[in-house]
Amino acid sequence: MSNKIVRLPATQQIPRIMSEMRAAAETLQEMGWGVSVFGSARIRPDSPYYRLAEALGERLAKAGLTVIAGGGPGLMEAANKGAYEAGGHSVGLNISLPREASNNHYQTHSLQFDYFYSRKATFFMHSAAYIALPGGFGTLDELFEVTTLVQTGKTPKAPIVLIGTDFWAGLLDWIRSHLLANGLIGGNDLDLFFVTDDLDAVMAHIHTYCADCFSRHEEPSLPIEREDSADSVHQ
Repeated sequence: MSNKIVRLPATQQIPRIMSEMRAAAETLQEMGWGVSVFGSARIRPDSPYYRLAEALGERLAKAGLTVIAGGGPGLMEAANKGAYEAGGHSVGLNISLPREASNNHYQTHSLQFDYFYSRKATFFMHSAAYIALPGGFGTLDELFEVTTLVQTGKTPKAPIVLIGTDFWAGLLDWIRSHLLANGLIGGNDLDLFFVTDDLDAVMAHIHTYCADCFSRHEEPSLPIEREDSADSVHQ
């Protein structure tokens, strides 16, 4: 049975997108600063990466940081589970997809989205750091979106952590040999990434980079135009 794709006019989609973003902002406003965790829905619980993501969620929750994950199975579930079972805030940004399993059950705050646009924007509303574990196109989309936002100054500087040195090595080599070598990114752009397999190093990096996150109480916000945007680094 095929799923028919219906293209609605933008004028009909925009109110729904705005409604989803408003609901997300109101939910996130109740919590402190969070960490967005990206990763594959297809990695099973017997994978070492699942256990690593679960331990990561637990560590973040015990540090007082809200865990914001995609709400699905796999590594999203693992991060939510670690935070949930540690008694922390565990946010799931669930999206309706025709071929994906149901939402995971380890969410203290569950948000439902029909649109990737509003879901992805929610990741950036109230996150002090971003962590990418192994994943496919969705994970890469989220990773490169936040990298672009930080690189261009559209969102405040934040740690972008890649967990899985072997997994990410090929991509980073390609970025060096094709993007950097051809002058398509700046010489310091690779410094935006912190690559490790060590959760102690992850937590130390977040604490060092975001020393004031625990005392800040700000409303969720979207990437903005800055007055000095003309002087920012371009792609």
